[in-house]
Amino acid sequence: MAKSVFRFLSRQPDTPELYGDNHLLRLPRYSDYKQWYRLRSESRTFLQPWEPIWRPDELTESSFRARVVRSGQEYASGLALPLLLFRRQDDVLLGGLTIGYIRRGAAQSCMIGYWMGEKHAGQGHMLAALQVAIPYIYGGLQLHRIEAACIPENWKSVRLLEKAGFEREGLLRKYLKINGEWRDHLMFSRLPEDGEFGKMLKP
Repeated sequence: MAKSVFRFLSRQPDTPELYGDNHLLRLPRYSDYKQWYRLRSESRTFLQPWEPIWRPDELTESSFRARVVRSGQEYASGLALPLLLFRRQDDVLLGGLTIGYIRRGAAQSCMIGYWMGEKHAGQGHMLAALQVAIPYIYGGLQLHRIEAACIPENWKSVRLLEKAGFEREGLLRKYLKINGEWRDHLMFSRLPEDGEFGKMLKP
């Protein structure tokens, strides 16, 4: 497989690690399975209303290992950057943030998605993660536009995006199949502001 277009454009290391004052975003590793399994299984009821239906093997180790491989492949091909979010002080897994649907050419844009473990929700962790990821998207990946979509009833996600500087653009009818049903989504977007050009990589 060809070397990543990300690496060519941004001169970033083979395994990107994005650092904030208290948080780390990086690609998943096999060794993350136990933490990932525990957090996702404990948070299933909390997460399910906002996600596609989980497959029967969703939480198995073999499924997670396939996820790790797929994440590396997506990154290497320049399609997506699926990251896990950790608290730096103790390497506790908090959730995940994916920079996906990366479009080059005239568009130079991406779509972000995210999830947070129930016991860590409402504590500002995902806003902090976005504040790490956004300058990197503009500077490291050299993208021009960030998009995000959420179910209108998910007011916590709406507030999060607004706090992170996203603007509401409209309603996407029956956009994604969530928890077994085609759901409308609000579309948000964000363009770069002065000074948002990414550092955040591990020195």
